[in-house]
Amino acid sequence: MEQSHTPHLDRVAGPADLRDLSDSELEALAHELRQETIETVSRTGGHLGSSLGVVELTVALHAVFRTPFDKLIWDVSHQCYPHKILTGRRDRMSTLRQKDGLSGFTKRTESVFDPFGAAHSSTSISAALGFTIGRDMGQPTGDAIAVIGDGSITAGMAYEALNNAGAEGRRMFVILNDNDMSIAPPVGAMNTYLNRLNAPHASLSEVAQGFIAALPQSLREQALAARTRACGGPPDATMFEHLGFTYIGPIDGHSMPDLLATLRMAHTRAEGPVLIHVRTIKGKGYAPAEASDCCYHGVAKFDLASGAQVKSKPNAPSYTLVFGRALTDEAARDPTIVAVSAAMPNGTGVDIMGKRFPRRVFDVGIAEQHAVTFAAGMAASGLKPFCAIYSTFLQRGYDQIVHDVALQNLPVRFAIDRAGLVGADGATHAGSFDVAYLANLPNMVVMAAGDEAELVHMVATAAAHDAGPIAFRYPRGEGMGVELPERGKPLEIGKGRVLREGSMVALLSFGAHLPEVMLAAEALEARGVTCTIADARFAKPLDTDLIRQLASHHEALITVEQGAQGGFGAHVLHYLANEGLLERRLAVRTMTLPDRFIDQASPAQMYADAELSADHIARAALSALGIETLSRYDKRAII
Repeated sequence: MEQSHTPHLDRVAGPADLRDLSDSELEALAHELRQETIETVSRTGGHLGSSLGVVELTVALHAVFRTPFDKLIWDVSHQCYPHKILTGRRDRMSTLRQKDGLSGFTKRTESVFDPFGAAHSSTSISAALGFTIGRDMGQPTGDAIAVIGDGSITAGMAYEALNNAGAEGRRMFVILNDNDMSIAPPVGAMNTYLNRLNAPHASLSEVAQGFIAALPQSLREQALAARTRACGGPPDATMFEHLGFTYIGPIDGHSMPDLLATLRMAHTRAEGPVLIHVRTIKGKGYAPAEASDCCYHGVAKFDLASGAQVKSKPNAPSYTLVFGRALTDEAARDPTIVAVSAAMPNGTGVDIMGKRFPRRVFDVGIAEQHAVTFAAGMAASGLKPFCAIYSTFLQRGYDQIVHDVALQNLPVRFAIDRAGLVGADGATHAGSFDVAYLANLPNMVVMAAGDEAELVHMVATAAAHDAGPIAFRYPRGEGMGVELPERGKPLEIGKGRVLREGSMVALLSFGAHLPEVMLAAEALEARGVTCTIADARFAKPLDTDLIRQLASHHEALITVEQGAQGGFGAHVLHYLANEGLLERRLAVRTMTLPDRFIDQASPAQMYADAELSADHIARAALSALGIETLSRYDKRAII
């Protein structure tokens, strides 16, 4: 592809170069930056809409503040692509979200311009306040600026930080990037409140000029006066002002003159915490993104001219789609089934149920803690709530799972999407820990689907289970292509299944790594090592009869899971040890994710890095048998 004409962008090696440009040149630079962002993501895929929405804001922030001495913190940071281009990473943008390439989020080890890593929402204000305290206690850091979206600011953690920062009264900046769109359309009273603040007002350019021309008074007085001119009414205090912030806005986030004037005035005169309310358009400047329902939040590679995404045709439906359809099927038969999502109705598949039963699906916004306790309350009322949350985000509601669900033994059904390693989003989004953090809780039942048909049965199992909380996990992406049942059949709690019988090695799989286990067994069988393949289905309660049988009739037992140490394999070992089954001649290996975070790559590359490929499983079996050095097993890859 021919290089775009970018005379202003070519002059920028880092943010310091922006401060040598005139305001008109900065505006031209923003146009070039937007086009380069579009072209980059068309080749790599990634978070396009959110990045396009903050192009002018990114340029203005780096032009006004002295980054990296001043700390610019992007909440979630999926909007950081323009920031990366401007901060010395332009020549590496083609590696975005790929193995050994740039992260799709801010990352401290990647650049000094990324002072705080992110990928989960609503952390930026807390981190900015931390930097602010550091500055005031003599650390070598300047101002802290948190850029947070209208979706992220709905989370409880953001309110906690606003409350604390307002009480501290220290100079810091919060930029509220209000685009009326999170991953899904924002929900809740905060969105309604922000829409009221966005009522029609006078020319924002005139407002910005008013800021500059104002007499030398305190910033609060200027901001209140500006609001009077902008809103045409009395300067009633906003919620943010009641919390101790000076409120400025709303400002057109795509007007470079307004942004520069406002930021310069705030930077010059601020004494305490300031919140600048900026209105932007997600996907700004690229028609297909602006017209999309989700504003091209996350896209595959796409054609620049048409915006059509380049996606391979799946061989089987995705696990998310299978879950959404199975849940809707169960809901059609049981009017007490409800679903809860934390700002991810499309991502979790509950939107399928929502289209058919809209009054029984609840999107609570980016508020996983609330989602869990909300579901617990519905369970206590007699409803059957399915709380559908990605594994990595469910971590945010762990105290609520312990205290509000497990302790009270309430039948909340946790549908855990994106379990295991997820590819391009990397370590921040990996579903590594849910088995370990759920299976150690009293009253909890923990399942994992070995294929998409098993997922259908697990949805039915969860719907039928009223004895307490139950969770089932499944991966991102398409299934194995197995035939799906017309209707899910509840499984017997704590019972696995045997798929193949052999005598030498027992391969005990928990969850969606079953295809790799099968490949490993085929390779071993081809070399005379007979294998039993068992699908555990349950990490809690364990199928102890199955485990005892496998331990008693095989020379080696290998457990395999797509989770961290301390999960399924640890529970199996605990049982074997306490039952004295390790005292006989049984070789046991537990194959889990390693005790480290794994950077982004394709899922296959990530599992190879984790030594969980079929080849690694086969080699572990040979090692357990003590025959890996025999002549009939050469040192080449087994598969």
